[in-house]
Order: sequence, then structure tokens, then C-alpha cells
Amino acid sequence: MTIINRLDCQDCSMIRQEHISFSDKRRSYTHTFARFVLELSKRMTIKDVAIYAQTSWDIVKDIQQRYLKKKFDKPRLKHLRYIAIDEIHIGHEYLTIVMDLEEGVIVYVGDGKSAQSLDPFWRRLRRYKKRIRAVAMDMSPAYISAVQKSLPDADIVFDHFHVVKLFNEKLSDLRRALHHELENTMEKHVLKGTRWLLLKNPENLDEEKNEKERLEEALKLNQPLATAYYLKEDLRQIWIQKNKRSATAFLKDWIARAQASGIQILKKFATTLASHRTGILAYYNHSISSGPIEGTNNKIKTLNKQAYGFRDHEFFKLKIYALHETKYALVG
Repeated sequence: MTIINRLDCQDCSMIRQEHISFSDKRRSYTHTFARFVLELSKRMTIKDVAIYAQTSWDIVKDIQQRYLKKKFDKPRLKHLRYIAIDEIHIGHEYLTIVMDLEEGVIVYVGDGKSAQSLDPFWRRLRRYKKRIRAVAMDMSPAYISAVQKSLPDADIVFDHFHVVKLFNEKLSDLRRALHHELENTMEKHVLKGTRWLLLKNPENLDEEKNEKERLEEALKLNQPLATAYYLKEDLRQIWIQKNKRSATAFLKDWIARAQASGIQILKKFATTLASHRTGILAYYNHSISSGPIEGTNNKIKTLNKQAYGFRDHEFFKLKIYALHETKYALVG
């Protein structure tokens, strides 16, 4: 039963009026009124709470911000062992997110996506750096240099979802280039619209829409495209080998086949994988990925969308910290 159900109309009216008599000049509401607003905030937007409580948007926001600041201003770091680092694009800016992979909570939100974006986190983590065993991340040079410098004892694990995503981008580029090169109108028609079919996993192809047949027709049309597609399917096998030794041999073979393909995009990607070999195979030492943080990034975007953007940057960060704490979560 919510606080709204427990109060009759007279009680609600009294609580709404309490905020005008608080003696603290910095705030114009009582602790009772603040608790009332926070209970409403778990189910209503700031605007709706302000209307219901007959107060201003700024007061509701101030109550929320003080509450969240008390709970999440400095997340605990001493227990960290496995973390993930990723970037998220919000509006016209980037944020750097650090997640505790064992607890599934955000422990740091930084501005930008440069190596310097992590500096405040490293300063807070200084006493506990040696406890970090591994970091899951993409192949961002900025994050790689930051982790190598600040966590020299930790292993870097390149997230396999990001590796596959990067290859999919190359595959799309190749399909686009081949489409422009084709002169035959019929061949262009076959290749057109196959982008999503190429990126789909084979088991997800829709038989009712003849997606498998359409894909096979496109692959027969162009050998370089077929080579890239089958290499894409093989790429996923790197992370499902029996052990690190088998994975090492498989990766070596994959790189050799891509380099021997004669396709410039594939050769360049093979060079990239070769230079990041250690971080890719580190998955067999620490089976972690930044998959959980990707899900959180979607929640952050939804949070921002629901609130039509946040005017207060620090308030938005506090909201992000609270995302995984259901009992503290407040509507935007």
C-alpha cells in the first residue's frame, strides 16, 4: 500500500501545506513533506508530483537531488574486482560509464570519452587499484591507455560484442562498396536491402519472409561478399572454444584467412585483431564482457528521453547511479 492510499484527503492537504512553514531558510519544506514527495516520485514524474503536491517543479527536483546525493554521491569502490568501461552518447555529449560487473551497478559517471574522463575515478580508486583483476571494454585507444596507465596489474578483456559489431560495420561498408560497383540492374536489385540479412545470425533468419533464400542469392552474386559473410560467422566461434589454447589457434587461423582473402577491408580488420590478440584471448582468463553495461546504456537513454533531457547535469548523473537500486529509483 502506497503512502497515497494510506492518507485521506485531509491528511494530503495538510502535508501539501507543511512545506511553507519549514524554519531552514535554505529550503521551504519539512522532512515530512519531503518524504511525501519522494514516495510520489517513485511512481510519478517531477511535473506530476509538483502538480499533485501543489508545489514547484524546482522544489520536487531539489528534494530528489538531495535524497539521491545522500545515497549515491560516492559509490563504494573497495569491493571492486571486475569492472566494465563504456561510453554513451546523450544529446550532444558523451559520458563515460564504469560498472561493477559483480554487483551490476554503476560506480562512476564521467564527462566525455577521453582518457581524462576517467581521472576522477582513478583518484577515488587509488587505495583499491590492486584489487581490480580485469576490465571489460571495447578497443578504444583512449580507454586502453587509461587502463594500462592506472591499472597496470589488471587484465584488459576486449568485449566480444564490440569486436563482432566492429566487423559488422566493415561488412556493411563492403556491401555498400560492392553495390556501387555493380553495373547490372538485376544484380543491384538482389544486393539491395541485404544489409540486415548479412548482419543477422543464421538462426535468426525469418523463413516466412524467405530471408535465407534472399541471403544465399546475394552471396552467390559476389564472392568477396560471401567470403566476408562466412568469416563473420566464424568470428563468433573465437569465444566458444573449449579452452584458451584452442581459441588461440582458431584466432590465428581466422586472421590468416582474412589476410589471404585479398579483400582490403578484411585484411585491415585482421591486422586490428592481431594487434589486440592478448585482450581478445583474455576472455578465457576472465569470462566477462561489457554486455551488462550496454543494457544500462539503453536505460540511461530512456531515462533522458522520459525527462525530455535534464537541465541539471549532476542531477542526471545521480539518476544514473540510482538506476539499479529499485528501492531508490525515482521517475524522471
